[in-house]
Amino acid sequence: MKVSYQWLSQYVDVSGFTAGELAEKLTRSGIEVDIVENRNKGVTEVYVGYVKSREKHPDADKLSVCIVDVGKGEDLQIVCGAKNVAAGQKVPVAVVGAKLPGDLAIKRAKLRGVESQGMICSAKELGLNDKLLPKEIQEGILVLPEDTEIGASILDVLAINDEVMDLDLTPNRSDALSMLGAAYEIGAILGREVKLPQAEQAGTGAVQASERISVEITAKEQCTHYAAALIEGVKVGVSPLWIQNRLMAAGIRPINNIVDVTNYVMLEYGQPLHAFDADKLENGHIDVRLAKAGEKLVTLDEVERTLEPHMLLITDGVKPVAIAGVMGGANSEVTDGTVRILLESAKFDGGTVRKTSRQLGLRSEASLRFEKEVNPEAVLPALHRAASLIAELSGGTVASGVVEARTAEHKPVAIELTVSRINGYLGTSLTVEEVKEIFGRLNFTAEPLEADGLLVHVPSRRGDITRAVDLIEEVARLHGYDNIPTTLMHGVTTPGALTKEQSIRRLTRTLLTGSGLHEAITYSFTHPDQIAAYPGAYGDAQPVKLAMPMSEERSVLRTSLIPHLLDVAVYNRNRNQDDVAVFEIGRVFVTGEAALSTLPQEKLLLAALLTGKRSELHWTGKPGSVDFYDLKGVLEGLLSYLGIDAKYVPAQPKGFHPGRTAEIAVERDGVRKVVGVIGQLHPELQQQKDLSDTYVLEVELETLAELVDDSFTYKPLPRFPAISRDTAVVVDRTVAVGDLVAKAQETAGGLLESIQVFDIYTGERLGENKKSVAISLVYRTLERTLTDEEVSELHGHVVASLEEAFGAELRK
Repeated sequence: MKVSYQWLSQYVDVSGFTAGELAEKLTRSGIEVDIVENRNKGVTEVYVGYVKSREKHPDADKLSVCIVDVGKGEDLQIVCGAKNVAAGQKVPVAVVGAKLPGDLAIKRAKLRGVESQGMICSAKELGLNDKLLPKEIQEGILVLPEDTEIGASILDVLAINDEVMDLDLTPNRSDALSMLGAAYEIGAILGREVKLPQAEQAGTGAVQASERISVEITAKEQCTHYAAALIEGVKVGVSPLWIQNRLMAAGIRPINNIVDVTNYVMLEYGQPLHAFDADKLENGHIDVRLAKAGEKLVTLDEVERTLEPHMLLITDGVKPVAIAGVMGGANSEVTDGTVRILLESAKFDGGTVRKTSRQLGLRSEASLRFEKEVNPEAVLPALHRAASLIAELSGGTVASGVVEARTAEHKPVAIELTVSRINGYLGTSLTVEEVKEIFGRLNFTAEPLEADGLLVHVPSRRGDITRAVDLIEEVARLHGYDNIPTTLMHGVTTPGALTKEQSIRRLTRTLLTGSGLHEAITYSFTHPDQIAAYPGAYGDAQPVKLAMPMSEERSVLRTSLIPHLLDVAVYNRNRNQDDVAVFEIGRVFVTGEAALSTLPQEKLLLAALLTGKRSELHWTGKPGSVDFYDLKGVLEGLLSYLGIDAKYVPAQPKGFHPGRTAEIAVERDGVRKVVGVIGQLHPELQQQKDLSDTYVLEVELETLAELVDDSFTYKPLPRFPAISRDTAVVVDRTVAVGDLVAKAQETAGGLLESIQVFDIYTGERLGENKKSVAISLVYRTLERTLTDEEVSELHGHVVASLEEAFGAELRK
């Protein structure tokens, strides 16, 4: 909303404050002012001149020699090149010494041998936006009205000595989309009274408006009030300069005295109006109804619009004549031959206007205001004001009375609140009288209640205020945000922190990236065939279908993370990146219902994939390919850090290699639970994807998070030395290494500090189906130094237990 400083001063006393100072106060009180624009772009010493005569230049066909009176006692001779200059005109004249925009200085000059003592100016040369000028004066010099005073400063005549504040309004402050709304705001800030324009009913004609026009509302929900006035005997012409100046300051191009008045009053009251040629309406009837399917209307921009049933129309009972709140129709347009005007002022539903405007691609100043809901009590005052101005400027007569129809009455808003509640919210110590004074500046009526209570009556122009907290906000901004005291927080405070699951996810991401894996983020949607090819750990889960999928490729929710990691590997391989190490932390969606009646269960999983070489090509040695134990090492490094002990059970789920796959199991409440799977892809699936040996794992991360003990236990550094013993035993290949380690721990008891398998060897020298397992054991006690003899004796018991339990033999 562009607010002219000069126009604003007509409604509220702004003396003592510049436009810049008002802009600062508005911004500090909650309405941001983007910019303050000075309309004077550098014009000085330009006056209204009267062209006494015009003669052709003796040596130039396109130049004229004019004698001009600028009211200074001596006529000026000016050479002018404009085609439209003529004797008898009043024009802007820049005298010698004048300045024009662009630092153009006017000096005495000779043009083709003839002296020129100034310059007759066009509107563009005065710094005016020619796009906002009437079409007839966009080219050539600016011709002023005949009644313009000779010698008057052009700065006053064209209101160039004005500043315009551009308000950046939030959607709730539609009341400030008018000059009166801005005046109320400035009046409240400065504590000054607002002077309203004359808006009394102007009907003085002998004819009753109800005898010539009638109004009917068929769409009762979309239009709650429609009022019409009749003005007869009008003469369509050019508006006076004062209206043109104010419209151009607001960014609106003047058209004619009828349309300009409707725009002027719209800017003044925030209430859009529309003028119809009454003689083009059937029997002077107005019917506000919804459009019929396929109905068409040619709007004022000469475009034929196809209408839909949700669009609100103004009709004459036979044909549509306007799209309500958006744009009028060409079949009822006011033209130079119009003599009777039907003037409309109405309250249309904002949602209906918004939907229509957007669908048709028609955005206007009127639709902008209707979308944000206009003041229901401004319908009649704006109508009376516009009718009076049209009669004054066009010589017409306003018929007596207003014809109107209503479908709903506006209910005034009254809100109760207490001053103690205001102070509690704001941290202030305002008194009842101070709060009442603030509401008084806003033109809100505040009635005292018991104790410190108030009943505040909110005027209809402030539709954004519906609750007590809205009133508290008004008190805050007018009291001044800078005046609200600063107080320290008090009470119980809780420091922010990550949840346990969030911490585990972050830790897992850090550990895996530190292990050389890259994180992938893939779609939660997938193709049904991918679930069929690799169902994952939830093979019996039913795929959850999307109601409106973007494509067949993304039509169901995933039940496993691995298929998309395979897609990542294939994508990289197709771009010559054969060595891939990636992981993803994400959710899958599991349900056992074929026809979904409840929400699916969401599972947080961790998946990882390795394929290609273990390291890059290097002169120190040929890089080997990744294998099962590379991926197992990544997982065990994570589990070890989380303090979780896992077991590996041979398995053969769908999509995995039959002999190189294991389920991952953990102990929970004394029960072993399978939480994931790790292994090599099935050769057929690898061949289908054109991948080399590929290893994947998938594990329930939320289950692991539940098992993590996130409490920290610190122990002092040991004071006594440790003694280590290394042992290599030969056992059958079927013996699990984990069972060997468990038996050794059980036998060694409390003196065993750590145990680690550091080598596994198979070969012909050991015999068929035999393997050698090398184990390192570290013994220590915190109470004393162990002797070599007692460690040797204990270590002997450990070896003996392995021999007894697994038939192990010491390797020689």
